[in-house]
Amino acid sequence: MVIVDVVLETFDAVDFTAWPIAEPSSDRLLTLSSQMSPAEVGTAMAVIFSYNRIPVTHVADLTEAHLEQHLTEAEALIAPGGLRFRDTTTGISVSPGCCFGLENWRDWWNVARGEECWLGHDPTPHLTHTGHVIQLRQHDDGPPPHPPIEITRSELSGLLATAQQHLTGFLGLARQWATATTPALADRLVSALDQHLMITVTEQGTPTS
Repeated sequence: MVIVDVVLETFDAVDFTAWPIAEPSSDRLLTLSSQMSPAEVGTAMAVIFSYNRIPVTHVADLTEAHLEQHLTEAEALIAPGGLRFRDTTTGISVSPGCCFGLENWRDWWNVARGEECWLGHDPTPHLTHTGHVIQLRQHDDGPPPHPPIEITRSELSGLLATAQQHLTGFLGLARQWATATTPALADRLVSALDQHLMITVTEQGTPTS
């Protein structure tokens, strides 16, 4: 069985002290979903603020004008991470590649339509289309040491719908966190996350096989 996780790299949360965050996992990947603890949501927000170079030394420093200025100058919020696919039978996983951030997660819909897609590098996810079957491997630099993860296009579509559910669950928790932590910014911050990570927009033209 193949499952999908929405993950965020947490390296940018190291030494963050503006609000409470969770202890990092050994692989430095934080899974986003509706099951996160408040501290884990705090970690996710710390990563997003740090990765986007929004300076904050204490939560009291945050103002709506501060956030709006950054959004105007940067034009986008981006986040290190993406989708991780795991085969629970074989134990094989394919993690998101560098420079293909969480904000690009919807590009996987192009893969479900049978298209080729750049998925980042180091570690490099590599895909091969064989009819309606998609083979996913972690590297493309020689003979793979493990068999690929195989899913059909329709199965990938279902996994992407699941990924959107996970992101929507995270967004709900982010609203709760923001309402408790920085209430004056809650609506604008959640709106920015939804817009720039393309969470709740409806995907059109979902393929079938």
